[in-house]
Amino acid sequence: MTLIAIILATLAAGIGSVWLAALLMRLGLGGRSDSVGPQHLLSLAAGALLATAFMHLLPEAFESQAGAHDLFATLLVGVVFFFLLDKAELWHHGHEHSHGAQAAVPAHPHGGAEHSHDHDHAHHDHHHGPRAGGWAVLTGDSVHCFGDGILIASAFLADIRLGVIAAVSVLAHEVPHHMGDLVVLRQTSPNRRMALVKVSLAGAVTALGGVVGYFLVGQLQDLLPYFLAVASSSFVYVALADLIPQLQKRLTARETVAQIAWLIAGMVIVTLVSGAAHGH
Repeated sequence: MTLIAIILATLAAGIGSVWLAALLMRLGLGGRSDSVGPQHLLSLAAGALLATAFMHLLPEAFESQAGAHDLFATLLVGVVFFFLLDKAELWHHGHEHSHGAQAAVPAHPHGGAEHSHDHDHAHHDHHHGPRAGGWAVLTGDSVHCFGDGILIASAFLADIRLGVIAAVSVLAHEVPHHMGDLVVLRQTSPNRRMALVKVSLAGAVTALGGVVGYFLVGQLQDLLPYFLAVASSSFVYVALADLIPQLQKRLTARETVAQIAWLIAGMVIVTLVSGAAHGH
């Protein structure tokens, strides 16, 4: 039963996030002038990830017999580990995949725009040049999705409710990421349907990671609290090292309030999902 739940949840998070990203792009959401743009989605995802890590995964880990010192050490090592993966471009979550996707990190018309543009320009050129426009992007996606699957499986093995929360959080932060992927692949290939198929296949690797995680973590039940700490470190790293820095721009008071509102909305969604899953 748990394995079936893991497979369904990882498919929903992996492939569902791709289709949701494609739907939002088709509806025209994600542009700079839209009421719901990438900045809002990034804020929502950051809130969901932080709430999941600090309000659910870590508390679950600390309820075990594992020592607090060991769990905090695991959390620290995990953050450094994901930093190294990011340096190797295997865990990179850049939602600013190309100049065509700059809506994901819009340059603000007020002060600081020139610095932002220069930084983004260099970042795009470094991470997503012509060679990274196709299979390199899909390879990085696949590795990341496989890791997501293992993290979701770890959460499910600790608590079904926790697994649902983790899957929702993964889905939330993958949507803006996949929007960037689709833009990149559509630039390298005129066939939009094929671009969607390729990114969906990469997303499907999440289910493979979930199955591997089920058998791997299942054999190491005593280490489950540490797997939860590693999952937390992944969520915290992505939120603080990737998502939130993209939100650190000079904004008007209204735009800042909108960012904060969407950040809180992400936390609220996680809380509501937790309550619904717990009640069920």
